[in-house]
Amino acid sequence: MQPSNQETLQFQLIVWNDDFNTFEWVTSTLIEICDHEAEQAEQCTLLIHFKGKCVVKSGAYETMKNMCEGITTRGISASVEELVA
Repeated sequence: MQPSNQETLQFQLIVWNDDFNTFEWVTSTLIEICDHEAEQAEQCTLLIHFKGKCVVKSGAYETMKNMCEGITTRGISASVEELVA
């Protein structure tokens, strides 16, 4: 059976900056939800803060959607977008 188009396309998980979540909260969320190492999570958090957003993970849609839901449940803004080549 052929995988669906959505399974073969790559998607990116983006975390957006806000004015109320702390660096520590965002960093610990990336470690717990996205399985980041501490240094990677800290670097992403700095990019989120200074650039307004950061692609924190990419992969299959269902995986990115589940991670996005885990992040937004913690009060952090995130979205899933199709990776454009």
